[in-house]
Amino acid sequence: MIDLYTFTSPNGRKVSIALEELGLPYMARFVDITRGEQFKPEFLALNPNNKVPALVDHEGPGGQPITVFESGAILLYLAEKTGKLLPADVRGRTEAVQWLMFQMSGVGPMLGQLTHFQRYAKEKLPYAIERYTKESERLLGVLDKHLGPREYLAPEYSLADIATYPWLVIAQQFFPELFTPVANVRQYMDRLGARPAVQRGMKVPEPR
Repeated sequence: MIDLYTFTSPNGRKVSIALEELGLPYMARFVDITRGEQFKPEFLALNPNNKVPALVDHEGPGGQPITVFESGAILLYLAEKTGKLLPADVRGRTEAVQWLMFQMSGVGPMLGQLTHFQRYAKEKLPYAIERYTKESERLLGVLDKHLGPREYLAPEYSLADIATYPWLVIAQQFFPELFTPVANVRQYMDRLGARPAVQRGMKVPEPR
């Protein structure tokens, strides 16, 4: 059994989508970051960086429990555990991992900063809003160009798609105008959103 400590955030939903795609049994354990539950000692024992998600696999390597934090690391661990969601050949695997890193270092942080400064910051800072708007537009343009002739980010459906999709969903909800010029990205989102496992994963975390 796997325990997934998570919240209704894009990073949390990456992992629930992966678990649903892989068909692994898991229990979603809600960590309410709006109430500071990520700072409780019991959660810090799982993730010293006090961020969701964190995962405990009670049947880890050698049959022993293992704890993993950071959403990208969790996705890679699950792929290694199951032999799924990454292409088997080195070229395809490398392409999937590089687009996973693109999400981790670019799409997530930049869209996250835009959301913060545009929607939640107590003081509206025009420079910050302009900076993160332009960078978000640029990154969406990179995705749109890459996806033009492709169905997925890598040669096959992979962790890269699972990591990217939840961030695109929330960004489209908050900033629909950013998605008007990127038709390939919108079509890509429709393809991924039609997958039953993605639909289930996006509904977590409700206690299971």
